[in-house]
Amino acid sequence: MKKTLLSVLISIVIVGMGSTAYCADVAKIGVFDLQKIVLESSAGKMMQKQAKAKHTEFQQKLNTEKKQLQEMQKALEREALVLSAEKNNEKQRAFRIKVNDFKKMQSDFGLEMKKLENKLKGKVIKDTFEIVEKIGKEEGFLMILEIKTAGIFYAQDHMNITDKIIKAYNLKASKTK
Repeated sequence: MKKTLLSVLISIVIVGMGSTAYCADVAKIGVFDLQKIVLESSAGKMMQKQAKAKHTEFQQKLNTEKKQLQEMQKALEREALVLSAEKNNEKQRAFRIKVNDFKKMQSDFGLEMKKLENKLKGKVIKDTFEIVEKIGKEEGFLMILEIKTAGIFYAQDHMNITDKIIKAYNLKASKTK
């Protein structure tokens, strides 16, 4: 009986010790919201400010051009009865050319704005991924996922490291200034 009890106890101790050897640490997984970083980080806000300034500049140019077109149209309407048919056609043609130039200008400004936004956003994204990689290595994360692109619908709050990334990014941005 003593031998049986002793062998059972030894077996329990061996099994108990063996199972801890095969257990790994809990997988540390983090998630972050890139959109929130772009909107709330100081670099993201600077990017938005630059894009908004450029948009305002483009809008002012378009408004000036639009006013010129409206004045030109009013002048055409006033002079339509007085001018000869040939002169009237010539002025109508010049007006249509000006309208087409305005439409092209609108299109070009839209494309230029998209390029600028993509360039600025690309820099913020690149910097963010560098910070995410650094945090991941320093804090021993198994993986860090971006919430929207990974298709994550729910993650516990302790897994979300967005605010930590924003703080690190703001610190990095303040050092580079």
